[in-house]
Amino acid sequence: MGNLTFTMIKPDAVKASNHAKILQHLVDAGFRIVALRMWCMSRNDAKRFYAVHKEKPFFEPLVDFMTSGPIVAAVLEKENAVAELRKTVGATDPEQADEGTVRRLYGSSVRHNAIHASDSDENAKIEWQLHFNDSDIML
Repeated sequence: MGNLTFTMIKPDAVKASNHAKILQHLVDAGFRIVALRMWCMSRNDAKRFYAVHKEKPFFEPLVDFMTSGPIVAAVLEKENAVAELRKTVGATDPEQADEGTVRRLYGSSVRHNAIHASDSDENAKIEWQLHFNDSDIML
């Protein structure tokens, strides 16, 4: 499974009309999009997605943010996909992200950092299954 990962372009980037530029950035970095969906997450969807953070003080504001507008979810393919995507996306804080990374280019703060990238093969599969059916993934 090391050649698939999950990403989600967040509402701030979609609202700023940067989602197409971000998708192109990912394609230019060698990723192939194998599933793509734009939609608005419900509060329940966002709470399930971020359940690992449910006891943290930023959980409710995060859910509010993630349900504030449409997101773009994608399953991406590339060798060593998780690590490669995290390198392409950059550090969580856009100010700390390397030049040329997605978050440096399109993020404005730690919360409004434009994009989510799965942190492991296992989590990638769990996360994409919240957005896609297996038949949606075009390998």
